[in-house]
Amino acid sequence: MTIAHDILAKAVEMDASDVHLKAEEPPFFRVNGALVESGLSRLSADDLKCIVLDILPEHLKKKPEPELEMDFSHYEEEVGRFRVNVFMSRHVPTIACRYVKTSIRTIAELHLPDILENLAMLNSGMIVLCGPTNCGKSTTLAALLDHINRHQRCRVITVEDPVEYVFTDQQSVITQREVGLDTPSFHSALKHVLRQDPDVIMIGEMRDSLSLSVAVSAAETGHLVLTTLHVNTAAQSVHRILDFFPHNERDQVRMSVAVNLAAALCQRLVPARQGGVRAAVEIMISTPTVRKLIAENKLEVLPAAIETGTEDGMQSFNQALLKLIKNGAITEKDGLAHSPNPEQLKMNLQGIFLDESRRILGE
Repeated sequence: MTIAHDILAKAVEMDASDVHLKAEEPPFFRVNGALVESGLSRLSADDLKCIVLDILPEHLKKKPEPELEMDFSHYEEEVGRFRVNVFMSRHVPTIACRYVKTSIRTIAELHLPDILENLAMLNSGMIVLCGPTNCGKSTTLAALLDHINRHQRCRVITVEDPVEYVFTDQQSVITQREVGLDTPSFHSALKHVLRQDPDVIMIGEMRDSLSLSVAVSAAETGHLVLTTLHVNTAAQSVHRILDFFPHNERDQVRMSVAVNLAAALCQRLVPARQGGVRAAVEIMISTPTVRKLIAENKLEVLPAAIETGTEDGMQSFNQALLKLIKNGAITEKDGLAHSPNPEQLKMNLQGIFLDESRRILGE
């Protein structure tokens, strides 16, 4: 067995999403969003050079000039597939690996709200999944695609950087394209995606106005689009989308978003009582009220619409945390620590609920 095999096998055993290797330090793994020590020995500069030679694809070894930064995929026998980035630090290779998972947990297994199953069955519209880095967006996105794959005959095309889960066709036909390996860029892939007869398009991350324009255009023409954004609340997703465009285009874009946004979800990972983590998911559904608020540029009122829209399947972060605490899934301490408004959550836990949101909406 090689050094690389031992490290990668240990990472998979510990359910790590990422592996970080640098000189004169032991390997570190990212598990449930946190960096943890692997328990393995420190790596020397020579160890790292050996690992690179062991996992580097032949076409990169044959290049006449060595590259200082490289992206490639590596399959480790009896362990799995990894997306690898090698870069130099103080003249020594440093390595970051992302484990590409083939075991995909379902919406139910992840304890996500049932309404996500209904959203996955939509025929068109945009579903935007929000949250900071390492909040489980990719896992939830994979669960949505898995639900489609199990229950619908669809042509699914994904554009990802990197591919984090590998799908096996069930009811659907899924083509996964990885930026840097299957297509030179997001721009190149998205330029042609509508000509590839998709029913469902998954864009790994909304990065610019082109990504958003393709997503809106696809939703307008009867496609379901799944994508992610780096914002901290579901309501902020609309602000972030508009920020991609010049001021003189934002009114038109806002009207398109009002019509084509099916839902915005935002999640945070909270330590679970039984170990691991649970996702607290804020949900904004495109109800007539939400569409009207977006169309009339009353975006500041969207949080109130979310809080009062429980009958339509919506919930705020505090409402999600309250359910998790009441169900015994998380502790009150952890719920309050992850709440955007802990004082309000304290009151809710005592059975006190104010009607401030209804007053804001004028109900």
